[in-house]
Amino acid sequence: MSTPLIQLCGIRKSYGGGDSPAVDVLRGIDLTIHAGEFIAIVGTSGSGKSTMMNILGCLDRPTAGHYRFAGEDVATLNDDELAWLRREAFGFVFQGYHLIPSASARENVEMPAIYAGTPAADRAHRAQALLQRLGLGERTGNRPRQLSGGQQQRVSIARALMNGGHIILADEPTGALDSHSGAEVMTLLDELAQQGHVVILITHDRDVAARARRIIEVRDGEVISDTGNGLPPPPRPGALQAEALRERLSRASAQRSPWLAETRDALVAAWRVMWTNRTRTALTLLGIIIGVASVVVMLAVGEGSKRQVMAQMGAFGSNIMFMNGAPATPRAPPGHIRLSDVQALAELPQVKSIMAATTVQAQVRYGGRDMISTIGGYSPVFPSIFNWPVAEGSFFNEADMSAGAAVAVIGSEVKKKLFVDGQDPIGQYILVENVPFQVIGVLASKGSSGANQRNDLRIAIPYSAARIRLSGTEYPEYVVIAASDSTLVHEAEQAIRGLMLTLHDGVQDFEVDNSAALIQAEAHTRNGLSLMLGSIAAISLLVGGIGVMNVMLMTVRERTREIGIRVATGARQRDILRQFLTEAVVLSLVGGLIGVALALLIGVALNAAKVAVAFSFLAMLGAFACSVATGVIFGFMPARKAAGLDPVAALTSE
Repeated sequence: MSTPLIQLCGIRKSYGGGDSPAVDVLRGIDLTIHAGEFIAIVGTSGSGKSTMMNILGCLDRPTAGHYRFAGEDVATLNDDELAWLRREAFGFVFQGYHLIPSASARENVEMPAIYAGTPAADRAHRAQALLQRLGLGERTGNRPRQLSGGQQQRVSIARALMNGGHIILADEPTGALDSHSGAEVMTLLDELAQQGHVVILITHDRDVAARARRIIEVRDGEVISDTGNGLPPPPRPGALQAEALRERLSRASAQRSPWLAETRDALVAAWRVMWTNRTRTALTLLGIIIGVASVVVMLAVGEGSKRQVMAQMGAFGSNIMFMNGAPATPRAPPGHIRLSDVQALAELPQVKSIMAATTVQAQVRYGGRDMISTIGGYSPVFPSIFNWPVAEGSFFNEADMSAGAAVAVIGSEVKKKLFVDGQDPIGQYILVENVPFQVIGVLASKGSSGANQRNDLRIAIPYSAARIRLSGTEYPEYVVIAASDSTLVHEAEQAIRGLMLTLHDGVQDFEVDNSAALIQAEAHTRNGLSLMLGSIAAISLLVGGIGVMNVMLMTVRERTREIGIRVATGARQRDILRQFLTEAVVLSLVGGLIGVALALLIGVALNAAKVAVAFSFLAMLGAFACSVATGVIFGFMPARKAAGLDPVAALTSE
């Protein structure tokens, strides 16, 4: 004799136990089913026939006894192998049709093939052919609510046949149909049996059961009659034998899941669910959008403010240091910086450039106009050391410096006050405390550097001319030093201090002011403020994530039956987990993208309102990544809950 396709030996099923009394639903069922049989399991409500069907279809496990499928003990199969059996060997036809409302007829039929890894084009062609064969060729795009009860049942039969449907498990397939539609469904089942499919019909209607070739009656969880003789029926063309199924099952356990195709289908399904529930999706997205936009905008405002302040503070260069004489002790007179000191410091590798400087406040006149200006005596490296170019004319050179030439380069505000009506100042003579200086250039506008310093009111003259013609001092008032690298200003300061101590015989009668340290301190403060603003904004992103979790939990509850349908058609736990986790991630992805776009629009508006903003690609990428992480973190628990649902309870849920 050939190996039976299905063999139940002493199958028992009990519910309850522990604190509640156990209820025996099946009480030692023995049953053998061969390939090619058309069987009706008949019994009244509560007799245990539906429980038997769930065990036969590997949706439930028996409490005791052995279930052998194609000679293999089902108890030894793991979850993936059981899912393969439901997907490849069984096809379920339910009384309530159990179609997914948001999917079309063709998409419902394709579902088992998705989990089987069938290419999209192949499964679409087969689904179309099955629906055409069952008289629904013109209704493939209709959703279940657009179909009659008989048409929905035919869709569920097509779904059962999608992967072959070698064993059709039909649970009261005509119970919700009128007599005409019920007759059509039974005719289809007759045809399937004639073609070699095993048809197991669960019914309480004896007229329906009479269409089967073998009738098994169940009462109070026991088989009380069986019209079969225990012998396999004559082989039918196309009927799959147990040996072939066992061989396919062993090969399937070693196959890898086509995760890319399944993920693509999960994305399509997720998008369809979002579109179907557009209002709820929009409200859920709102939390993510506000969170992402807030984080990006807050960080952009903080960064813009930081850059603005740093630009103002670093107007003269972020690698600049100032050195001047200072008392060695509280009662000692101030020390002096000598020109020989300046020459020695210029040889340090940490020093890019250096110049001695002196300044005086003096009255400046031209024609009938006069003003008070800061007159600075500098060297020709002034434009490069302060990053302050000449807008008109030229700066004085080393020859002017050596000769102590009476030449001047004026600030832009000096030009406006002394030279009106567009008069060209180049070549004109101005009086500085009655000393004539020829204007040879105009400095570019620099603006204020803080502390009420109006830089554009400055006039630069050669240091030698300032010392001889104006101040009369022997020593520089201060020295300006540019470090060779703005990131190594502290190292340069240490080298300068060390050399000066050597030159001054160990007496520290000088002080070095590191302006870069002030800028870095301000930047550090601004970074802290930006982080605080971003953290406050991130709270709204957290609230959005909680909204995602809440909606996904609600979605799992609403779609519990759909989860049962997917499991019955061959979905594994990881498929269900992937499906619902994908939906959460898609929500967060869409919300993140819209949030970043909204942040950019807000940034444009703020920029138009003269608010300093500086968008960072890393900040936008980080906010977007956080939104995706929010979907993964807050979507995982609902997805895991969905994957862990009992398929039998899910199918019977309201």
